Amino acid sequence: MRQGRPTAPLKLTTAERHTLEQWSRRPKTAQALALRARMILGCAGGKTNTAVAAELGVIKQTVGKWRQRFLRQRLDGLLDEPRPGAPRKITDAEIERVITMTLESVPRDATQWSTRSMASASGLTQTAVSRIWRAFALQPHRVETFKLSTDPLFIEKVRDIVGLYLNPPDRALVLCVDEKSQIQALDRSQPLLPLRPGQVARRAHDYRRHGTTSLFAALNMKTGRVLGKCYRRHRSIEFRKFLDQIDAAVPDHLDVHLILDNYGTHKTPSIHRWLAKHPRFHLHFTPTGASWLNMVERWFAELTRKQLSRGVHRSTWELELAIMAYLEITNEKPKPFVWTKSADEILASIARFCQRISNSGH
Repeated sequence: MRQGRPTAPLKLTTAERHTLEQWSRRPKTAQALALRARMILGCAGGKTNTAVAAELGVIKQTVGKWRQRFLRQRLDGLLDEPRPGAPRKITDAEIERVITMTLESVPRDATQWSTRSMASASGLTQTAVSRIWRAFALQPHRVETFKLSTDPLFIEKVRDIVGLYLNPPDRALVLCVDEKSQIQALDRSQPLLPLRPGQVARRAHDYRRHGTTSLFAALNMKTGRVLGKCYRRHRSIEFRKFLDQIDAAVPDHLDVHLILDNYGTHKTPSIHRWLAKHPRFHLHFTPTGASWLNMVERWFAELTRKQLSRGVHRSTWELELAIMAYLEITNEKPKPFVWTKSADEILASIARFCQRISNSGH
């Protein structure tokens, strides 16, 4: 039987393997180079061109091409060859200087760089700075928030709550409970100017306050339905009344698992006495500073975006009517939020984040 031409063996040095592994893990930029690096790593692992091509979704001739280029030129063979056109005017040193300034300094008159201020400080054009920032995924104008929980029982609480989401108990109801307190009834000082072709809606920048209310809500994790009640005050008395409402709404043969935060109204002696008289209720507290574990917070975000942030309410009563109307509408066609990450995945992600921000090097 006729056999094909034998494939030249491919061996990597430690430095080459390290570089190829770095290239292969590129999250966004230079995906062509990342694919070539994965081809060479697969070939170096003893796989045939056909096997590597099938694994990476390319044809075997492509694998053979980059394998031969690597054997001839090593790492340089995987880089794109120079293309015709005007030569690059910005040097690698200038690019490095822009990146270093962006990451390690701030302008004298601001807390972050803009393309114009960086162009003035670096001597490059604004367009060049913009291209460099896009190439290296730098966005100095953006900032996000985070908070690491310091709860000593953080791991245990994460596993407990995520376990309820992914594997809810039989003959039981899992409810995510929380309060959205101090919701303000706001009325603009002047009438709104409605949306028109070529003109966005406009409203006065100042407003009049007409009191506040607090919404107590319980999200059914399985169905997405929400049980809610507005109260003018936010105390354990109101929370106990809301527990009575939940108790009346849930069939007697079901246990009730409540996911709550660590707010003081949830732990008063009157609440402890109420729970002692209702043994089917089981409380699960989120870690301190980790309210993102409570799925009802996501529903609160939808309420704020769709109803509250641009709403006009001339009294607390009018505000409460709008909230309850929104609640009834969402309960007509409820859509449950689906929790996808396991506790192990969450804890691993937090561990990686802690390693990135740690100055210890460990």
